[in-house]
Amino acid sequence: MTYQLAISPDFKPELISDWFIFNTWFQRQWGQGVHLELHQGFDEQHQALNDKKIDIIYANPYDMSRLVREEGFIAIAKPFQKPDEAVIASHIDSGIQSLDQLTAPLTIAQADSPDVNTIGMIMIEPADIDPADIIVKGAPSYVSVAKQLINGDAQIGFFLAEAFNELSRLVKKQLQPVISSQIHMIHHALLLSPNCSEHINTVREILLSMHQDARGNEILKGLGIEYWEPMEQEDAEFMVDLMDTLIT
Repeated sequence: MTYQLAISPDFKPELISDWFIFNTWFQRQWGQGVHLELHQGFDEQHQALNDKKIDIIYANPYDMSRLVREEGFIAIAKPFQKPDEAVIASHIDSGIQSLDQLTAPLTIAQADSPDVNTIGMIMIEPADIDPADIIVKGAPSYVSVAKQLINGDAQIGFFLAEAFNELSRLVKKQLQPVISSQIHMIHHALLLSPNCSEHINTVREILLSMHQDARGNEILKGLGIEYWEPMEQEDAEFMVDLMDTLIT
């Protein structure tokens, strides 16, 4: 049997080869066939979930509610100290340095990252701008979000904090952070479907010891992960409750 591995589509495009390398290493360690499918967007990935075509997934916090509560996925591991924090930024010459300087109509540039966008919308609530006066402009990447700000096509942009920090020096000097989240408790995680429940302990052991393997540690560095740490089901349930609270 070949298991199907999926990665949340909000990962950085430059990590495509690193995830394929991870998959090669992972299936060799496991001794099972694993096919990595990189979906073009969340709609495509959600359809794959509907069709029961995903057995293992590195999921974002936003999708974990469905995966854990509705689909019965089981939490296995999470990257060490890699929380999903959001940054709201503006152009350096925009005159927007704080939330009280936001005015309607407000144009927001954002990538296809549900957890970051949810946090971003929560953070702008104190600006008291009517939702009807908010214009959202989608972008294929965080670099494109930055370009919209630089070109004056949007007043603010939502970024994953890690992605904002990794923008080039040339781009970053044209932007300024307006506000950053400090939740510290939401993050991506690797989950197994009920189809793989008999492999929970094996997969968890492989991931938790990955940094102790020379090649595995090299692959983790490429992915920007120091090491995997265990994530129990109650941890996943807590994070789902937290995300549900933020959304509502």
